[in-house]
Amino acid sequence: MTYRSPLLNRAGAVAAETASGVKAGESRPREAAPSGARADTSASVQAASEPEQGFSAGATSADGGVAAHYGNPVAEQRALESGAAVVDLSHRAVITVSGPDRLSLLFTLSSQQVTDLAPGDSSELLLLDIAGRIEHAPAITDDGETAWLITEASHGPALADWLEAMKFTFRVEIADRTSEFAVLGSTSLLPEGLPCASPAQWKDPWPRLGPGAESYSAIDDADHPGQGWTWHLTMVPRESLEDVVTYLEAEGWQLAGCFAAEALRIAAWRPRLAYEVDAKAIPHELDLIRTAVHLSKGCYKGQETVARVHNLGHPPRRLVFLHLDGSEHTLPAVGSEVLAPADASDVDALAKERAVGAVTSVARHHEAGPIALALVKRKVDPQAQLVVRDLNQDVQETQEEPALPSFYAAAQEVIVRPDAGRNVGRPQGDFLRGPRR
Repeated sequence: MTYRSPLLNRAGAVAAETASGVKAGESRPREAAPSGARADTSASVQAASEPEQGFSAGATSADGGVAAHYGNPVAEQRALESGAAVVDLSHRAVITVSGPDRLSLLFTLSSQQVTDLAPGDSSELLLLDIAGRIEHAPAITDDGETAWLITEASHGPALADWLEAMKFTFRVEIADRTSEFAVLGSTSLLPEGLPCASPAQWKDPWPRLGPGAESYSAIDDADHPGQGWTWHLTMVPRESLEDVVTYLEAEGWQLAGCFAAEALRIAAWRPRLAYEVDAKAIPHELDLIRTAVHLSKGCYKGQETVARVHNLGHPPRRLVFLHLDGSEHTLPAVGSEVLAPADASDVDALAKERAVGAVTSVARHHEAGPIALALVKRKVDPQAQLVVRDLNQDVQETQEEPALPSFYAAAQEVIVRPDAGRNVGRPQGDFLRGPRR
């Protein structure tokens, strides 16, 4: 059954699934090519613009069921940044692992050292496939008896089922508690005196280096834009969600939509499972070695790839931050292609240009304007002026003639540096794909 938050009944609430991909309250225009130019929409161009393997070609909102905003996304974003707003994230999944062996189980299966996680402390961990690709990336906090895992709504059931299948002789109990507890997001701790007790709170470690971690960033940690990012997830009984929000409003807090949270997250270069992680993503590409991987820890699924890429090679793609052209009144859709053209002014050439990456997250920041995160090939020149090409697939579905693509100039900031990894004695071939047969 599709989830719908009771807070969507608030005046002005706009559901995230109806507002994703463009500026709040707007639809993307049908005539999107620059004035005086018409892009070639022939079959050869369609083939040329097919995204290369490993790049997402489109996405839907991962925040379905909660509000994108409540009528004023800019004011909500400013309130959230100042620490005076709370975001309804009640669609997120909550999984618990209880029992004396809970941290040992999670240590055995994951990329993170959690056996010494103290009650009240927070961390994040990755569960990888055999090739080192990310399958799950839950937030974790422990209360001394139970480990609380928070993840994307679409990942909750699969995460619970997998943990249940892997517990073997560990003395643990796995439970999907999503129906019992709702999640609220904020940039400061919620005040005391809530009308109900919170079983657990999680504080995002990003971007501070954890034990056994390493930065893949191109800048010093002191200059990382995430240093100003603080993010808390608070769990409350689901039946008390509205009462908690009403209490916070009486205390001077404001209800903000997920648009506000996404804009601040993107500005902090913070990758998210629902958007930055595709079927081929490995931790190195997203700078997740800094907060979600302990490099001295071994013997978990995918660990060989983590070690080999880190010690011998480079990640095949890298995360970048994009400043998008602010003259447009729309935003490109998640999944739009990233180009590195020799001539950004030639519209026909742009229509045929092969993609070097894809937009993974996009938002309109109250100060920086339109911004995005994108995954691009490692060898893309860090100094190159990029262009985002939105094929307007949502418009094409509503009209007979193919819609013209939209183009957005994009200035890149390097998040994961191209030379990340040590590149010492790197073997020939692509060990991520395995040997040829």
